[in-house]
Order: sequence, then C-alpha cells, then structure tokens
Amino acid sequence: MGAAVIRAIRNFNLENRAEREISKMKPSPAPRYPSTKSLLREQTRSHPHIKGEIDRKDDKLLSLLKDVYVDSKDPVSSVQVKDAGIPQEAKEFRLPKGHHFDLNIENIPKGKISIVEALTLLNNHKLYPDTWTAKKIAEEYHLEQKDVNALLKYFVTFEVKVFPPEDKKAIQSE
Repeated sequence: MGAAVIRAIRNFNLENRAEREISKMKPSPAPRYPSTKSLLREQTRSHPHIKGEIDRKDDKLLSLLKDVYVDSKDPVSSVQVKDAGIPQEAKEFRLPKGHHFDLNIENIPKGKISIVEALTLLNNHKLYPDTWTAKKIAEEYHLEQKDVNALLKYFVTFEVKVFPPEDKKAIQSE
C-alpha cells in the first residue's frame, strides 16, 4: 500500500513539471577571466562576422554528430582466460617436522616452513653449526639452498645475555 501512495505522489503532475523544466532558460556559461573578457571584446569589435559564426548552427556537423554511435563491451578478464586454459598443478605437501605440532596446521607446502620450524632450525644451527648446515636444513625441510642461506644470514633467534657488573660498587642481586 505504501509503494502505491509514494508512486502516486512521485508521478503527480509529472507532465507539467517536465514541461516547466524543459521551458526554463538554459544555464549561462561560467564567467570568464577578466583579461580574457577584454581580449574577446577587442576581437569581436575588430571582426564582427566572427560573432555570427559562433552563434550559427552547422547542419552538416549536426548530422554527422547524429550518425555517431558508440557500443562498448567489457573486455574479457585475462585471469579468467588463464584459469580456463591451464589446469591447476597439484601442490606437494609435507607434514610438519618436530614434536611442536600445531593443531591448525595439517600439512605444509613444499618450499615453505612454519614459524615453529623456522625458530627450531635457527636454534639448531646456532647450537650445532657443524651438524645443521644450510645444505642439511634445505634437504630436511624441502627448501631451496639460497632461501636457507638468506634465512641463516639475516635471521637470528632471541638471546639473553647477562653481563657481570664491571663496577665493584654495584649492588649484588640476592
């Protein structure tokens, strides 16, 4: 019921309102810059026939404008084309290493490691660098050698060092 009332109010006197809007004066162009105004006045004084050319409608140009037709379509996404053409390769997964199993992680893609594994391998390399070399870590965790070298070079585990006081007057902790 409410939609019918709103539609009746919206369409009330529609033709008269449309006719009134159409018969209104067209908006005037935006004001020009003062220096441009003076230049235009000088040009119209020196060449009065230009004013007539500006106001005249060219029927040939109007007919050409009516013949213009634009038809546009959305381009086909390249992502859709790639997906349709190439079947998905099956990814290889591996089980997490160590006894720090996270319940949310069931399997890990080859070439990737979990946070727990990363901390474990960094700690193992720090404690036993002869045993846990970059090559052994790459084989154990199915990683690339260059990635393991970068990991060992740029990442370290946290280490707490307690320095003995150099000053004899320092208060000893009990």
